[in-house]
Amino acid sequence: MTNNLVVYNTLSRKKEPFEPINAPFVGMYVCGPTVYSDVHLGNCRTFVSFDLIYRYLTHLKYKVRYVRNITDAGHLEGDRDEGDDKFSKKARLEQIEPMEIVQRYTIGFHDVMRVFNTLPPNIEPTATGHIAEQIEMVKEILANGFAYEVNGTVYFDVEKYSKDHNYTILTNRNIDELIANSRDLGGQDEKKGRLDFALWIKAKPEHIMRWPSPWGWGFPGWHIECSAMSSKYLGDSFDIHGGGMDLAATHHTNEIAQSKACNHKEPAKYWLHTNMLTVNGTRMSKSAGNGFLPHELFTGNHPLLTRGFSPMTVRFFMLQAHYRSTLDFSNEALEASDKGFKRLMNACALLPKLNVSDQSDFDIQLISQRCYDAMNDDFNSPVAIAELFEIARIINSVHDGKGNITQSDLDALNLLVNDFIYEVLGLKEETAQTDEIGPLIDFVINLRLQARASKDYATSDRIRNGLLELGIQLKDNKEGTSWSKQVQKMPGAIHAWGLQPRKGNSGA
Repeated sequence: MTNNLVVYNTLSRKKEPFEPINAPFVGMYVCGPTVYSDVHLGNCRTFVSFDLIYRYLTHLKYKVRYVRNITDAGHLEGDRDEGDDKFSKKARLEQIEPMEIVQRYTIGFHDVMRVFNTLPPNIEPTATGHIAEQIEMVKEILANGFAYEVNGTVYFDVEKYSKDHNYTILTNRNIDELIANSRDLGGQDEKKGRLDFALWIKAKPEHIMRWPSPWGWGFPGWHIECSAMSSKYLGDSFDIHGGGMDLAATHHTNEIAQSKACNHKEPAKYWLHTNMLTVNGTRMSKSAGNGFLPHELFTGNHPLLTRGFSPMTVRFFMLQAHYRSTLDFSNEALEASDKGFKRLMNACALLPKLNVSDQSDFDIQLISQRCYDAMNDDFNSPVAIAELFEIARIINSVHDGKGNITQSDLDALNLLVNDFIYEVLGLKEETAQTDEIGPLIDFVINLRLQARASKDYATSDRIRNGLLELGIQLKDNKEGTSWSKQVQKMPGAIHAWGLQPRKGNSGA
């Protein structure tokens, strides 16, 4: 297959022609969520971006195997094997099984992804489902001399690996500076070197999630899972490895080292990374108090938001920025995206109403080529969207009798809208059909039930009160939670989406 697609490769720090290892087949691995809490917007931005990439590669007729993992074990609080295991800590706080935590937030993650209209990956493996593969990989790395075992924990020997390999090949950082700036072991750490990291961790007696291994009872390190699962489903070398840019310096750097130490091959040909989120120009974080979750965006139930915005408005907003650029959230930017999205969708709705002429005033093929040129330039969705606004102008012009279009050009216009707006960008109309509000309210109710299960009654109350302000009343009973839409018109997110009242029940 031949095309003009070029992608920015973090590994080479430049744009390169996209040439799959075994075209037309493409293997793509994306680091998925750690399911110990609600998925945050940074994760959502990454997964929406790779949904765009997946959709476009599929549109180009590549046969893509998209693998996105679920981290449900082994992720400690610190990237350098420090702190508690996130799942065990949350389970102790809530006095439930760790896998209950995993189940709750995996369901929540899938709910959010559906609301954002992302396509599911072809394979979604879990860390706990691949313990055997991870153990075998650790054994191979040990056999190859790039790891050592101390009291039941196996560490990767970065210094030894660096003698023959470039450990910082992904980030181009100076390894001597990394060592100098890392924490001094002070003779109290089992590691030989400051940059060494755990492949397998000995479980303390109180640790719940543990498995037998040649080194005793323990659990896998965070980095080894992605190396094991990507090679299992995509081979030792595959085409694309993706994730947020925050993963490059540690997680992805260690993945490359592990994989090469085990398989003696570069794991991925192209490394793609999404950029960070900011809020009003400031980096989004819990400590800064400017972070918000997807459901807070949808309902507007957050002090930094003046109102709620629909899932498709938020998806459209994300796609209006290139995946490698910083995305800044603000009420003004979201309002502009809301207007732009509605303008685009309203124009698409006029397509069946257009009258054809014997001549055409527009060059649809040229606009189509410009859309392909934009997407072929490292998936440049904002430039493609700008071209699609030209399509909206043409549709409105023809509808108003100010322009002419032939049947063949109208057919090309319909194809262009379907290919790029619906298939590639993954946008969909948010109509005034009364039955469309049900799944969304059920989704928000499920978030409230999760908050109550976590004894986070403050969040539970905020969700209930936020829905009430929107005219949606909840009622808890033995069978679950039912809801009803009040008759009076309320301001806020629901009416901003053009949805109408209805009554319904949640099976939650």
